[in-house]
Amino acid sequence: MTLRLMTWNIKNGGGDRLPAIIEVIRGERPDVLCLQELQHFQRYGQRRMRELASAVDMTAHLAPPGFAQPVAVLVREPLRILRRSRVRWRLHHAAAIAEIATTAGPLTAVSAHLNPFSPYRRMREARWLAARYASPRGLALIAGDMNGLDPAGDHVAALAAQPSLYRRRHLGPDGRPDTRAIAAFAEAGFTDLWHTAGAGDGRTVPTGFAGREFGTVRLDYLLASPALAARAQKLWVVRDEITEHASDHYPVRADVDL
Repeated sequence: MTLRLMTWNIKNGGGDRLPAIIEVIRGERPDVLCLQELQHFQRYGQRRMRELASAVDMTAHLAPPGFAQPVAVLVREPLRILRRSRVRWRLHHAAAIAEIATTAGPLTAVSAHLNPFSPYRRMREARWLAARYASPRGLALIAGDMNGLDPAGDHVAALAAQPSLYRRRHLGPDGRPDTRAIAAFAEAGFTDLWHTAGAGDGRTVPTGFAGREFGTVRLDYLLASPALAARAQKLWVVRDEITEHASDHYPVRADVDL
C-alpha cells in the first residue's frame, strides 16, 4: 500500500478560496492530510470543518487553538483514527494528534503550526513537540507550517530580499538565519523527508497570492520518525495554476510505501 501524505497552510480558513482548496485536495487524494490556519473552523460545532471533510471524503480531527488558529488531521478510509489528542497552550497556534491504524502498524500523525514571529519561541515549541512525539521504532509524522528554515540551506540571499520587519522573524541572536527549530526535530531523530525523497523545487513560499511577508524559502515540512522515513518514496511541492492562488503556501505531498 502506498500512503499519500500531505500538509498545507490554507491561510485564514481559505475564505472565498475554499472551493479551490477543496479542488486541490480532491485531485491529490491524500490518505493523511495535515491542515493549518483553519480560522473559524471550530465555530458552530465545527460546522466548517465538517463541511470541508465531507467535501473531500475524509474524517477530520480538529485542534482549536489557545491563542491563534486551529489545525487539523484528516484521514481517508480505509484508514481510521484510533486515538485523538490536542495541544493548545504550549503552542502559538495548536497541534492536532491522531493515532491512525495502517497496514504497517499505528501511525502517529501530528499537524502543527509553529510560532511565526519569535525564533526563540519557535525553537521551544519544536523542542517540546520533537521530544513528546519522537518514536525510535514506531511510525510518527510531524507535518505542517514550521515557520523555520532548513539547517542545510543557505538563506542569506532570500532573507536579504525581505523587508526588515519580516526578516527579523528568521534571524537568530547572532543576526544569522535561524534554523534552530528544524534542527531540534533532527536532534530528536526526525528526518526531513525533503532530504531523502524530495524532487523539484522545494520552496513552499511565496505563492502568487502572497505579499511581501515571505522570502523564497521552504517553511512547510514533513518530518518522519526513522521507521517512516525508511519507507518514503517521493516528496514534492504541489505547484500549479490552482495552488498558485489558493493560499500563500503551496501544499507538500509525499508517498510512503507501507
